[in-house]
Amino acid sequence: MAGVFSSNAGIPATVIHAGVHSGGSALAFNPDETLLASGGWAGRLHLWSLPRGTRRASWQAHAGSINGLAFLRDGAMLVSAGYDGRILVWDLQAGSHRAWHTESPVTSLAVDAARGLLASGHDDGRVTLWRIRDGRSLEREGQRRLHSRRVRGLAWHPVRLELATSGSDGRVMLWRLPGDVVELPPPSTYSRSLAYSRDGRALFGSGWFRLFRWELEGRTLRELPTAHRGIINSIGFGGEDRYLASISRQTDSAVYFLDPETGAVIKRFQRHELCGGFVAVSPYGRYLATTSDDASVRIWDLRQAPQSAGGRGD
Repeated sequence: MAGVFSSNAGIPATVIHAGVHSGGSALAFNPDETLLASGGWAGRLHLWSLPRGTRRASWQAHAGSINGLAFLRDGAMLVSAGYDGRILVWDLQAGSHRAWHTESPVTSLAVDAARGLLASGHDDGRVTLWRIRDGRSLEREGQRRLHSRRVRGLAWHPVRLELATSGSDGRVMLWRLPGDVVELPPPSTYSRSLAYSRDGRALFGSGWFRLFRWELEGRTLRELPTAHRGIINSIGFGGEDRYLASISRQTDSAVYFLDPETGAVIKRFQRHELCGGFVAVSPYGRYLATTSDDASVRIWDLRQAPQSAGGRGD
C-alpha cells in the first residue's frame, strides 16, 4: 500500500508497496523514468507507473527467482532473467513475451542497449553473450566459463566493448570482446555487484562492509570502508557519479548514498525490515527504488525527499 512508513531512521520512502513479492530480487527503470519493473523470488513481475507508483501490470514470469531485469533501448520491451534458466523478452503494450532457454540458471543480467548487447551470468560460472535483434529478439553470440562458481555481478563498460564479471569464486574479470580476458586484483571478499564509473576509468564492486574500487589504467584496487554492517548486495551510480546507491543484507538492511571516493555516507534512507535485496537509481536521477526480503518495493521521488538524513563522517 502507498503512504505506509517505517519508524526506522533515514529519509522515508515516498511510496511503499508491502507484500508484493515473497522476497524482492530485481529492479529496473525504463529510459524516460515513467515505469519501474520489480521481480522477486516467486518469479512474479510487476510494473509500477511513476510518479504515483501505481501498479500498471503483473505477470507470473518465471518458475523461480527473477535475477535480472532491464528495459531495452526504446523502453517498449523488457527483459527478465530467472533461476529457471529462461530469458524472456516482454512486449509491454501487448503483455506477451518470447522465451530463450539456457543450460544453467541465470544469476545476473546486464544490457548494453545502445550496442544491442545482453549478457547473462549463470550458476555454473558461465557468461553468455546475446545480440538483441530488432529490439525484441535474442541471438546467442558466444559463451565463456569465466568463473568456477556462480556469476554474481555483470557490468558493461560505458565506452569500450568490455564486460566486467564477478563470481562467488572471488575473481573479477574483464572480458574485452571479442577475445581477451583480464583478471583484476582479487578483493578481500567476493564482489556481489559491479558498476563502472561514467568515464569508464574505474570499476566498483561491493562486498562485506566495503566498496571495492579498481583503477583500470593501472589495475590497482582500493577497499573503501562504509557504514554498512553486512554484505553490500547491490550498488548503482546516480547523480552523474556523485554517489553510489547501496543496499546491504545478512546483518544489515541499510540504504545509503555513498561517496565513491571515500565510502562515506552522503545520505541515509529508510531501512528495510529484513535483508536488503536490490537498489536502482532512475536514468536521470529522479527516483530511487529498493526491494528486500521483507517483500516490499519502495520508491523515493528525490525531488520531493527531505534533504536531511546526511551522514558524512561515518
